[in-house]
Amino acid sequence: MEDLRARRGSAATTEAPVHHRGTNQSGMRDQNERLVLSLVRQNGSLAKSEIARMTRLSVQTVSVIMRELEDDGLLLRQEPQRGKVGQPSIPMALNPDGAYFLGLKIGRRSAELVLIDFLGNVRGMLQNSYRYPAPRDILDFVEAGIKRLRAGMTAEQDKRIAGLGIAMPFELWNWADTAGAPREIMDQWRHRDIRADVQARCTFPVYLQNDATAACGAELVFGQTGNLRDFVYFYIGAFAGGGVVLNGSLYGGSTGNAGALGSMPVPGPNGRPTQLIDVASLAMLEKALNAKGIDANYLWTTPDRWDHDGPEFDSWFESAGGALAYAIVSSAAVIDFEAAVIDGWMPTFARERLVDAVRKALTGIDVEGLRVPDVRGGTVGIHARALGGASLPLSERFLVGAAMPSGGS
Repeated sequence: MEDLRARRGSAATTEAPVHHRGTNQSGMRDQNERLVLSLVRQNGSLAKSEIARMTRLSVQTVSVIMRELEDDGLLLRQEPQRGKVGQPSIPMALNPDGAYFLGLKIGRRSAELVLIDFLGNVRGMLQNSYRYPAPRDILDFVEAGIKRLRAGMTAEQDKRIAGLGIAMPFELWNWADTAGAPREIMDQWRHRDIRADVQARCTFPVYLQNDATAACGAELVFGQTGNLRDFVYFYIGAFAGGGVVLNGSLYGGSTGNAGALGSMPVPGPNGRPTQLIDVASLAMLEKALNAKGIDANYLWTTPDRWDHDGPEFDSWFESAGGALAYAIVSSAAVIDFEAAVIDGWMPTFARERLVDAVRKALTGIDVEGLRVPDVRGGTVGIHARALGGASLPLSERFLVGAAMPSGGS
């Protein structure tokens, strides 16, 4: 077997609302393999006759593709399903051990390193909290963390690591003052190629994407989005950001910075315009808590549990919800999104409260002439950025509609 060879065919064209049409032409097998893997991922398991119907490929072509994928260890045979007539069909499912992926989230207040299998199950996760990210410390964390995660794998599993994806804010050095970090440390990021630095420590491909866009990719690949084809996505971490999904694929734009929703203008104090990042970010909540003498460090160290409540939280939910509502309406004026999905570095109850605050704020905005997207909570949760990083090599190498991250080889 070739060692997890890269499948880099172009994305298939869309012929129907949900399914992609394949091609029987020679030389296009890589594209069709991606298509089969994507459909099996979306449906849990499929027989070759079902895949042939969905893709309009011949049954013979599908049989060859599925046999190849099975030989590569990417698909597993399931129990035969007997119908009333004819031979029993044999559905195929993804093999959890078919491939492994690493995801690295570099945030303004914490870093995470995650190892997932081919189904997206988390096999290991490490976290490091800090006051601000220093390049040298991040690289030490990555190097030690990869060794630790790989030490728990068998030799067969280890050779199936297909890549590492980095999810981090672009132009991190621009946020030194807001993050309360020493400018000389943050300026180091301006002159570092973090993807190349990590690649020098790895034998597998390394990819890079904006952190909020990567989180959006995690919602698309691992989340419960149903049949949503077009949605705008907001991730509320230390700073607010987001991503855009169009026609069922993550849209990064020409520079990978599409969906830079944190920079979207929204009403600020006294009605003056400000950026979403200056209202809806958790850094604003931390600042309000610190002003009251409350240690807010738990916002970063225990995002699944908030041990405090009070007027500072009430004020933040109201202002963040209002700012997000304006950002959603502005987005809907450009693209007719089906939904606006909101997730973040916060407990489930807090995410639900934020979604409710957004819905309430929307009732006070003039939306005449617009179709307001359905506002819903994300389904991936606090680790969306790290999982989004891991989804980069998965999408780039095995699925249609790849996120087009930078890097990889």
